[in-house]
Amino acid sequence: MEDLYIKNGKTERNQPIEITITDGKITAVDSKLAGITANKTIDLKNKSYVTPGWIDDHVHSYEKLDLYYDDPDKDGYLTGVTTVIDAGSTGADNIRDFYKITRGKKTNVLAMINISKTGILAQDELGDITRVQKKPLYDAVQELQNFIVGIKVRESHSVVVDNDVKPLLEAKRFQAQLGLPIMVHVGANPPELKYVLDSMSRGDILTHAYNGKPNGMIDKNGHVEDFALDAYDRGVIFDVGHGTDSFNFRTGEIARDEGIVPKSVSTDIYHKNRANGPVYDMATTLEKMLLIGYSLPEVIRMVTWAPADNFHLQSKGSLRPGYDGDLTIFNIEKGSKVLTDSNGNQKTTDTLIKPIYSVIAGNEYSIGER
Repeated sequence: MEDLYIKNGKTERNQPIEITITDGKITAVDSKLAGITANKTIDLKNKSYVTPGWIDDHVHSYEKLDLYYDDPDKDGYLTGVTTVIDAGSTGADNIRDFYKITRGKKTNVLAMINISKTGILAQDELGDITRVQKKPLYDAVQELQNFIVGIKVRESHSVVVDNDVKPLLEAKRFQAQLGLPIMVHVGANPPELKYVLDSMSRGDILTHAYNGKPNGMIDKNGHVEDFALDAYDRGVIFDVGHGTDSFNFRTGEIARDEGIVPKSVSTDIYHKNRANGPVYDMATTLEKMLLIGYSLPEVIRMVTWAPADNFHLQSKGSLRPGYDGDLTIFNIEKGSKVLTDSNGNQKTTDTLIKPIYSVIAGNEYSIGER
């Protein structure tokens, strides 16, 4: 007897798919499964898409902060996202408290540890380099090995003040011993984007890569800067990280045309840009990616396999027996919707993504209308 049987679904490539889940793990995947008995069966009647559970690898969901915070479930399972990775809201001082809070959530919650021990208590957490301390960070990583999946460094002027790329260079030294992925936030200069990218190596993740800021990857002639192409070619990962200020339609389109395809899509969601936009949720972010020219199979890969690969989540991101029983089930409907980027530019889409179920470790949650 299986715990859950998803029947008559379809993949993002419009191929038939059926899945069973027992004890929180996927037990069978095929175009048609025969002779299945299950405690719960969901018949999708060949209308709905079934994908690995969506993973948002850049959120801010530590509810005790004053600046960027949210309930991970409001960013997560209630919107079709089954796993969220908090992007450095907390550092060594407060990440243990964050961990305890997340144990009561339905959404899978993981975290990057901020290179500053304070986390984002204030906008300038890296303005004082003495907040970057090796032992407290190492101790936290050792204690929370199943929770901390990466290191976060925010490299924009309001954060680092006069410290330029020093925090990133410290993070790279820590990485050499810990082996954790690094995600780097970029924004206003200094530091210059070129010097940030020069300090990054294969497998490091540049988030907010597709912003419309002067310190971005598009030059004054409307082309991708050579230094950004060089970083991309040597294996730096480009991540969307939409956020309030960090996704621009034009940048996304130019980058797509010149071959700078994002490996992963993330929202940089927190309470304000969830409630008031321009982010709202992952589905809206994926609608924007479709609108600038990516296909449904491409964007689903960017929010499933790709973030799992970025952060070495070996049991997530694919529909295979033995993998975690996390699924996102959604419909695609025709309609009209105005989408807004982080600079107030608007485009109208006729393709709407409507999540209807989140499945986490085999537990299904029905999602209401957005």
